[in-house]
Amino acid sequence: MTLWTRYFDSRMSRSAGRRVPKHASIPSPTLDSVVWAARSAGIRKMRQEPEASHPSRPHAKEGRLVMPPKHALEATGAQSKEGVMQAIGDILRSRMKEAKDQGKEIGSRGPAKGDRRQRAQRKSFKQRGVSKRRSKFSKKR
Repeated sequence: MTLWTRYFDSRMSRSAGRRVPKHASIPSPTLDSVVWAARSAGIRKMRQEPEASHPSRPHAKEGRLVMPPKHALEATGAQSKEGVMQAIGDILRSRMKEAKDQGKEIGSRGPAKGDRRQRAQRKSFKQRGVSKRRSKFSKKR
């Protein structure tokens, strides 16, 4: 059984190569994240091929995960390859949501009071410089 990383890419349409529903996919999955999710699903026997490219997309070196079908079906309790992909996709999606929630907690506080570099990122100096340039280079009427 071969699983390509594009099977779990939420940015792709079904006709472009996504094989799982939107609720079981994530944007731009990596081979490492798919391997992690497969291990979390209970699949132990697998081989990674990071430089492999799908036959319909020879320019993209997306990588694939190869595993014995019987082992994958037994480990996930699924009836088919679609069920295995669904189980792995659900784990991927839940991991992404957890990471996003943790990021919100950290980011909601804003920059530290003494962190001048991050505080300066919010300021925009564009308006101040525009008027000086206009007066310097504009035609006088």
